[in-house]
Amino acid sequence: MADLLTTAEYKAIAAALDLPQNAFIDGSFRPAISGKTFTTVNPATGGVLTTVAACDAADVDMAVAKAREAFDDGRWARLHPGDRKAVLLKLARLMERNARELAVLESLDSGKTIYDCETVDVPETIHVIRWHAELIDKIYDQVAPASDNHIAMILREAVGVVGLVLPWNFPLLMLAWKIGPALAAGCSVVVKPAAETPLTALRVAELAAEAGLPRGVLNVVTGGGAEVGEPLGRHPDVDTVSFTGSTVTGRRFLHYSADSNLKEVVLELGGKNPCIVLDDAEDLDAVAAHVVNGAFWNMGQNCSAASRLIVQTGIKAQLLERVAAHARAWPVGDPLDPETRVGALVSKAHFAKVSGYLDKGGKVLLGGRIVAEGFIEPTIIEADHGGLLATEEIFGPILTVIEVASFAEAIAVANDTAYGLAASIFTANGKRALRGARMLRAGTVTVNSFGEGDISTPFGGYRQSGFGGRDNGIHAHDQYTQLKTIWLDLTDHADTTLD
Repeated sequence: MADLLTTAEYKAIAAALDLPQNAFIDGSFRPAISGKTFTTVNPATGGVLTTVAACDAADVDMAVAKAREAFDDGRWARLHPGDRKAVLLKLARLMERNARELAVLESLDSGKTIYDCETVDVPETIHVIRWHAELIDKIYDQVAPASDNHIAMILREAVGVVGLVLPWNFPLLMLAWKIGPALAAGCSVVVKPAAETPLTALRVAELAAEAGLPRGVLNVVTGGGAEVGEPLGRHPDVDTVSFTGSTVTGRRFLHYSADSNLKEVVLELGGKNPCIVLDDAEDLDAVAAHVVNGAFWNMGQNCSAASRLIVQTGIKAQLLERVAAHARAWPVGDPLDPETRVGALVSKAHFAKVSGYLDKGGKVLLGGRIVAEGFIEPTIIEADHGGLLATEEIFGPILTVIEVASFAEAIAVANDTAYGLAASIFTANGKRALRGARMLRAGTVTVNSFGEGDISTPFGGYRQSGFGGRDNGIHAHDQYTQLKTIWLDLTDHADTTLD
């Protein structure tokens, strides 16, 4: 864990930053072909950070063409796996050397707390790059059990040019989740960061070039969804798109694929994730700490946020008392203050959406107050499990409490959703924990904790939370590779007799 600085020291670093402004295509920064720009804003202050290239379909065409050229001539894809590993490990070292700059840049652009950026996002981003780099020369191909007269080899080959479309809630970490396995596989990539948070992706692209990544292999095209995301999704020379974001937008990429070249699409989408606490759960203070972290980490702007607390009647009062106590210990304020645990929501539009849920009914148990423009304090609301607060993905610091009478009712309520990304269950009964984990319709289920696993475990969702593959783990490499079968006939047709 990084040694945190003072607020004044972080602000001094922020003032000295040289903010990137242009797209990164074919190994260098370039303005948009149209010359247009847009502003990126500090959500905590409302002030303009800088202007950034507002790219469109013409820039996407250029980036894809350069990525295709790089892939086809093999400057990266056909490089020895050990050499690709060395480049990515050097990138990890350069990111480590510039970790504090990346943390401040991430906080300024997204409203995330510097505490989270320093202790979670940046260290984990570096770890992800390093982990996938080390995996490059450790994934082996296969030989199938064919007959004595045949050998069948099953090879993984890089899929080609990949479009990577990022969300704004974890700009650095989601970049790493995608470029780590994509580059390890030998693909060339075109990254579209969220328009709200483009800066750290541009800085990482610059560091990747410094690390020796060949030009054209990693391109970053900045701009809006309609101007950049859709052309990337429809582009006939893009082989795969991996998207993390809302379910509404994710559906569009399936249409883009169907309307173009049937490119493969991998979607990691939204969630309305249940946290079940049964009446035999042990150490309620520890349970409460997990509940609060799951609900309010990153201001609740987390697709796997534990936004529904489903609690059994017998333990409800005791648990809520402890949850409220822990939530009060999460101060709201300046993201560059290392004591702050709840920063600013990412944009005015998102703040308006989230704050609108504060008057959607239910009984407010804690919070419910807008601290300032862009800032909402941790809020706990008890509501019916069929209402808006319990069914819609709020993506903000609002925890909905739902009371249930039994284990069976808890599982039924938890599964009563269109989503299926993550879930957690707290109980001292091992059999009930495992039975519940099996019954919950979610891609990740944690027992007696909140979390998402780690880099070694696949992450993705059931139903409307995901499609086509998983991030993290060895499984993440599947979305960036094709399987090829090579069938060798060993029969000697000239002489079938055996000596």
